Amino acid sequence: MAESGNDALKTSNGATETNTDSTANGHATSEANGTVTNGVAGEDGKTDGEEGDGAPVENVFKLLVKLPHEPYQTEIMVSTHEQVQDIRQSIIDTPNTFQYSCFHLEHQGERINDFIELSEVKDIVEEPTLVLKEDPYTEAQARMHVVRVRELIGAAGDRIDYVSGIDAGTSLCDSIELQPSGKSGKEDSSPIAHYDLDASGSISTLLAKPREAPPKTVKAISLSAWNPPPYHLRMRGHLLYLQATTLEGDQHYITAHVSGFFVNKSTNNKFDPSPRTSPRSFHAHSIISLLGQLSKEFDPAFRRLQEYNGQRDPLASYQLSNSIPAAPWLASQSSVHQHQPDLTRTQEPYLLAGADNAETLRDWNEEFQSTRELPKETVQDRVFRERLTSKLFAEYNETAVRGAVMVARGEVQPLNPTEAKDAQIFVYGNVFYSFGADGVGTFASDGGDEAARVATGKDVQGVKNVNQLDINGLFTPGTVVVDYLGKRVVGQSIVPGIFKQRDPGEHQIDYGGVEGKDVIATHEGFAPPFAELSKAMRVKKHAVWDKESKKHELEASVETKGLLGTDGRKYVLDLYRVTPLDIHWLEKHRATDEKDQGRYPHRMTVLRPELVESYRITKMREYIAKELEKKKAGESQTKADAEKQANGDKKDEQTTSDEVAKTEGEGETKQQEAVDLSGFSFSLNPDVFSGQQPQTDQEKSEWAADEKEVRTVCTYLTDDVVPRLIHDFQEGDVGFPMDGQSLVRDMHKRGINARYLGEMAQRCSGKEDKRLQALKDLAQQEMVSRAFKHICNSYLRQLPPCFSQNVVSHLLNCLLGRELNSKPVAQVEEDLKKLYSNEDFSFEKATPESLSAELKRQIQLRYRYELSDDLVKRGKKMQLLREICLKVGFQLEAKEYQYSKDSTLKPQQPLQGKTSSDSLAPPETNGVQPSSESGSSKNKKKKKADRSPNREASTLPSVPTQTFHPENVLNIVPIVKEASPRSILAEEALDAGRMSIQQDQKELGQELLLESLSLHEQIYGILHPEVARVYYALSTMYYGLEEKNAAVELAKKAVIVSERTLGIDNSETILAYLNLSLMEHATGNTHAALAYTRHAMDLWKLVYGTRHPDSITTINNAAVMLQTLKQFKESRIWFENSLEICEDVAGKNSINTATLLFQYAQALALDHDSRQAVGKMRESYNIFKEKLGKDNQNTKEAETWLETLTHSAVSQAKQAQQATSLLQNKRLFLRNPKGGQRLAVSGARPPPPPAAGAGAAGSVGGVGAGNTGLPGGLDKKSLDEIVKYINGEGGKQTTPKKGTANPKRRQQRAA
Repeated sequence: MAESGNDALKTSNGATETNTDSTANGHATSEANGTVTNGVAGEDGKTDGEEGDGAPVENVFKLLVKLPHEPYQTEIMVSTHEQVQDIRQSIIDTPNTFQYSCFHLEHQGERINDFIELSEVKDIVEEPTLVLKEDPYTEAQARMHVVRVRELIGAAGDRIDYVSGIDAGTSLCDSIELQPSGKSGKEDSSPIAHYDLDASGSISTLLAKPREAPPKTVKAISLSAWNPPPYHLRMRGHLLYLQATTLEGDQHYITAHVSGFFVNKSTNNKFDPSPRTSPRSFHAHSIISLLGQLSKEFDPAFRRLQEYNGQRDPLASYQLSNSIPAAPWLASQSSVHQHQPDLTRTQEPYLLAGADNAETLRDWNEEFQSTRELPKETVQDRVFRERLTSKLFAEYNETAVRGAVMVARGEVQPLNPTEAKDAQIFVYGNVFYSFGADGVGTFASDGGDEAARVATGKDVQGVKNVNQLDINGLFTPGTVVVDYLGKRVVGQSIVPGIFKQRDPGEHQIDYGGVEGKDVIATHEGFAPPFAELSKAMRVKKHAVWDKESKKHELEASVETKGLLGTDGRKYVLDLYRVTPLDIHWLEKHRATDEKDQGRYPHRMTVLRPELVESYRITKMREYIAKELEKKKAGESQTKADAEKQANGDKKDEQTTSDEVAKTEGEGETKQQEAVDLSGFSFSLNPDVFSGQQPQTDQEKSEWAADEKEVRTVCTYLTDDVVPRLIHDFQEGDVGFPMDGQSLVRDMHKRGINARYLGEMAQRCSGKEDKRLQALKDLAQQEMVSRAFKHICNSYLRQLPPCFSQNVVSHLLNCLLGRELNSKPVAQVEEDLKKLYSNEDFSFEKATPESLSAELKRQIQLRYRYELSDDLVKRGKKMQLLREICLKVGFQLEAKEYQYSKDSTLKPQQPLQGKTSSDSLAPPETNGVQPSSESGSSKNKKKKKADRSPNREASTLPSVPTQTFHPENVLNIVPIVKEASPRSILAEEALDAGRMSIQQDQKELGQELLLESLSLHEQIYGILHPEVARVYYALSTMYYGLEEKNAAVELAKKAVIVSERTLGIDNSETILAYLNLSLMEHATGNTHAALAYTRHAMDLWKLVYGTRHPDSITTINNAAVMLQTLKQFKESRIWFENSLEICEDVAGKNSINTATLLFQYAQALALDHDSRQAVGKMRESYNIFKEKLGKDNQNTKEAETWLETLTHSAVSQAKQAQQATSLLQNKRLFLRNPKGGQRLAVSGARPPPPPAAGAGAAGSVGGVGAGNTGLPGGLDKKSLDEIVKYINGEGGKQTTPKKGTANPKRRQQRAA
């Protein structure tokens, strides 16, 4: 939906904001484009900044729309490239025109087609006026009007949806308390005062603040029991019958007529749908207008409802339309208990789809392929095509996931009920479903069900890659893979002809392997598109042999199939083997002995496409280097000959030598331009090591060469890629992962499969480096959670859905609750169990010991890692629980679970003694335990012994004997893998904008960035993960361009959209919060910046635990922000914490530690502790001198500071001695009032008077000004200068800090 009010944003289908008073906050960048001033900046440049494509020049203007009712007109900023339907949507979504839904627009008395561009309307720019004309309703339009009005007036109850789950799409950004929580004292004025960095995370961090219930506008509105209209009344234009109860308690029966809505004479017992005339008739074209006539309280209540909705950021309240909302793994009981009676909830399927449900039955395959065949010559064509593609994929994914859940729950009848369960197929909602299991023995030799499960996941990724390549003439079915209740369900659009019985002698498949590898089909029509596909995917054209040893030349893997549909289109199927097998892994871990229980469970160990591409780039660099060497040698010889004849070629010689001397990173582009790459080619044979039998010697030698190349890639993976990633984590060259999801994502980006988690943990074992130890712990936690997923799924898939709560709670007790109860008992209703006497209830026999043994066996089996440590690290139970919930889709009750017997003895300070049912506490208390002595570092060290999550007393009268109970498992949501492609056009604009800015073309770069933002919003809709990432990337770019207000707004949008689409505690969301805090601080809003920092750190504790290696930077940034607020004592404490973690992680003699010592010394000086400041600065100087040398700029700077701080300390010591002598002489003290000032200077504890404070600050601030002599006579500006210096805003850069560079690296990674 498009935004209303003052936030002019794009809708998912491009609607513009109609409020002409909107400020320029639509894209937060309208200042950057001088042609737009109304906040719809993205609308004008959205697609056609490129006149080179022949598109007409875009024109932005104000359009007046005349209305039939109050306010009788409205104005909209539009562009000539917008479609008329976008203007319609804008009118529908604007507050003062909400009531219009069935209408058309006219210009100069002529009706305008909704599906044309505004530029096609004659004289629209010269006469920008449209007239809105209300249309008669059809039944479908009347039904949709009822649905829409119920949403608008707040009459729609909560929906129960299998796809999204409880509290899906929640945002916490508006719930964060930005104002200081305390009203007295300097420390209390900071949002992070008394914050304990070593306290465990609290689940209240994940819960939104409770809000008041929205104001009611009507008591009820629903379909009447008199529906549907009888035949004779349908002939007279009757469409529906409604009944509404107003706030006054009056019940009205309403007829939906083709002309609008009117009150009729019906009652509960009497049917009379004719218009009521007494006391007067009520008729309106819109239900909203009719309710306003019937109820005096309706209009004021409706206004209050709009104000209530306007209290939140619009992005936080809009319904997600183009992506599945993220479901939190913890949900409050209050969310579950908010279930309200709503008669129309069960009527909505009829309202949405009609009586026969025919409107929702769509030919998905035809829609997908017709969209793919749309023209893409001009930019405008591409925008329309990609926008439609994105919308279609989103609608298909939602439908397919809903159907897959129904299939998994057993609600859909199979087409082949006599077959085994795993072999059954289904059709629901025009989507074809099958199970991700080896029901018919296709993968019998490759691992059976295990291989089939992996193959479906690889297939959906392969389909996504083909969709991204967008090859002409090659089509893919819509594909979704859903994991739900232990079952993997594959949903595909129905390819025409796939079920057709072929004539005798004809194959079911037209290209590739028909029945495994025994029968192979070829078709000359498939060769060209498959050749193009294989070239893009680095697949080598190769020969394969069927069971009769007949040779066939294939462009793709024998497993990749081509099907000629009855619609004449060429479809590519089964894309799970695009890349070769990881033969080194198979040879090492999958022995030939089939009886060996310890061998790897399947043969589907394919290499990742990212690895193949990485290796290709490596090979290309080698090729370029060789060619340049040849070129250099040839040119040197040529020039040597030419020098004998003339001396005019020196310039060329210098150019060539410069080109060769360039570093690879700087000169790669020019080198590639100088080298002819036509001689370079790289491709792999995906069918090697898969049982093919070459016949001739030539074939065998070629096959051997292909095998050698694949082995080289496998060696490259284990000997180069894996060690390099570990090294980058160790050195901080990439952001350290926060959880298992981000770790695996980083591995996948490098082309490392998840099965190498054990290899990574093994390489980190026995190392003293704390970052490597943390990496090992994270990898082990990820392996445990994945192994638990497999075990839990094996139990869940055998049982009816009504026992899923019992399975989950019992297995979690065995894993996480064994300290509380070492012998947990499965809680199952015996009466219910008797109804399912044939089911397998073996999960009841699971014990902590048996589960632990099975988990270790699974980890050894799947990751080849011997887990000798505890399954659950101390203090990491909540983190492991979160990983498990996210992988299997559990939604648990939000409460502090009791994991051990002694946990109940501890007071629950983070939640201030509140019980779990009252867990919707304001987030300002999240995870905070007010520490005495302002949280000194000594106290923190003592607390580290116990980092287990805080628990609260149970709400039950007696202490529970088990940690988890079935009622704690509130829901299980489906885990979805889908194949929607990214927008190429939007990414091209973003890359072009980046390059322009790098080339110092600021104005052009800003226009391109603005265009990219608009394209992302247009194509994806605003609420989409890709849009969140572009908001994040653009916020950092605009910050670099000094557009700080725009950067803040984009950063906040990135936070909200990330929360709603990725998850409130997703690692990308945490990075977005940290980014937002930096942007807020840059604009001077430091209080808000610290509040966001605090929330990010609270989330960090839940996701990772305490003392994350990269938290050093965040803590350091918080300390700098506190200095900006002049809270030097609190800042000093935060610097101490940052330094402590850095010394622990990086070592006491590292450059990072020296950098922090440098800043810590400055903080001590600001806190009037010159003596300690000298000591810390000396430590910093010594490390810089040892690591970087005496002549390094950092060393010199530290030396300068050390001298100045030493002089300052000596001066203060002299003043202290003088003050002491004055104290001993009482008479002199009373005569000389200046002595009081000296005493105040020497006393470090009480706050100094202004003059003394200025002097003390001056003693430090003089350094920032380059004054290395004794300080004196400096005014208060010195204090601001030192703060700016520490903040890096002025003067010289202190160090090339790795610590402070990490946020930028993290931003780049997330971008």
